[in-house]
Amino acid sequence: MDPGARAMGRAMMEQDRSRGGGLTRRAALALGAGAIAAGATPALAQPFVHRMAPRANHLVVSKSKRVLELRAGTEVLKRYRVALGFAPEGHKTASGDGRTPEGRYWIDRRNPRSEYFLSLGISYPNARDVAMARALGVNPGGDIFIHGDPVRAVRKKGRDWTAGCIAVSNREMEEIWALTPTGVPITILA
Repeated sequence: MDPGARAMGRAMMEQDRSRGGGLTRRAALALGAGAIAAGATPALAQPFVHRMAPRANHLVVSKSKRVLELRAGTEVLKRYRVALGFAPEGHKTASGDGRTPEGRYWIDRRNPRSEYFLSLGISYPNARDVAMARALGVNPGGDIFIHGDPVRAVRKKGRDWTAGCIAVSNREMEEIWALTPTGVPITILA
């Protein structure tokens, strides 16, 4: 029984004894309620400690292997199979070319309400991409993300179905979202 409930019960019993009576109904009810309350609370409640999983500090995508790795230093935390742009070979040079960019970028934004289940923005195009597109007289495109499935029913065609993004399952995207802070570098290999 809780020490406070015990003390309260003793005080009520002492009060009743001083009046010349035994255990009154009021004292018995209070003593019973205290015992029930003390039993409902664990005696040694453990405080909740949220243990953080290691967070990724670098993402690496291998387009040829169709793999995304979340890394913490040299340790691979998680590895996922991915879908890429519908024409994945080669570096993205123009809007609508269906290619997934290659090079070093950053996770620069998060969108929990995108057209695809959760999305992490990739900082494409960088200055080099813009210069290359200008030299070719084309628009470099943009809005490259790591994301889950489409929110609306859109038919995915084939293994590589995005417009240049990196896609995983919704369950995997939840993990990636939780383990990847904004500002982490991402290296996309051919």
